[in-house]
Amino acid sequence: MTKTEIEHTLTVQRGKLLAIARRFIKASGSTAEAEDIVQEALTELWLLLDSGYQVRNLEALAVKVTKTICVRHHRQQKILTTALDGNDFTGGTEASAHLEMQEVLDTRQKLWAQLSDTQKQYLEMRNDQAMTIDQIATATGHPKSSIKVTISQARKTMKELLDKISKGTENTEKY
Repeated sequence: MTKTEIEHTLTVQRGKLLAIARRFIKASGSTAEAEDIVQEALTELWLLLDSGYQVRNLEALAVKVTKTICVRHHRQQKILTTALDGNDFTGGTEASAHLEMQEVLDTRQKLWAQLSDTQKQYLEMRNDQAMTIDQIATATGHPKSSIKVTISQARKTMKELLDKISKGTENTEKY
């Protein structure tokens, strides 16, 4: 097809594409504009044709692209903002991921509260600051063996408390 034939075909099909977009918007309750959908579809068609895409039936491809864009707009609209506990989250997996992260942080604070100041200090240096046992010993002036024991005891205490929390046997009021 020549460029003139393509332009003519798409000009003739524009009304049909608008009708498809309007029907989809009405059926789905979408807030998208039919004109915008058709314009986007025509743009994508031109990009396909310019890239050398072989078209057997331009009219069928135009309809398919228009329907695909309608669905894309509908899916984008479904991601709405919902208020949960006074916070706004976008719908879908992001909200659950945020809530899971908040639970992890809350649990870490509960576990952290059960440790001594020395245990907290050594764990921060080891985990958060990525210091070696030798570096911690140099920074604190304490022997490496006592640092290892303190870190080990802190981890053991946290693991035991975490096991109790996950089993639901620990009264959360203690934290």
